[in-house]
Amino acid sequence: MSTLKEILTRRPVAATIRLTVPAGAARPAPPVGPALGQYRLNLMAFCKDFNARTQKYKPDTPMAVTITAFKDSTFEFTVRSPSVTWYLKKAAGIDSGSGRPGHATAGTISLKHVYEIAKIKQGDPWCGYMPLESICKSVMGTAKSMGIEVVKDLE
Repeated sequence: MSTLKEILTRRPVAATIRLTVPAGAARPAPPVGPALGQYRLNLMAFCKDFNARTQKYKPDTPMAVTITAFKDSTFEFTVRSPSVTWYLKKAAGIDSGSGRPGHATAGTISLKHVYEIAKIKQGDPWCGYMPLESICKSVMGTAKSMGIEVVKDLE
């Protein structure tokens, strides 16, 4: 339940912007510039803060960012780790999943890969409450839907 102070200090939201930006590579150029510029947000402040938060990731890692723009030209943003599909494609060494999952195999990964991906995703705030086993099952389901075979050990 909100307190009176929280209700009085809420800022009106102008927009919620969702972007995919490479880690450490936010620039005032498209797609960031036009998306934030129309709400008169400080582009350089966003770029510096985003690049600082994503410096631990390899360059060109696609990061999903959700920006909340307020009517007073201020903003807040959250950065999500890369998607499970991106990690699976990297682990299997493929560019895209199978066109016919269940019939044609696009690649193969080991259970160790699944465990490592699940450990990374467990660090996300929205997956932190889930048991590691559940996250592993979810990763395996995503792999199956992409046509990636999960084996015990890679030969």
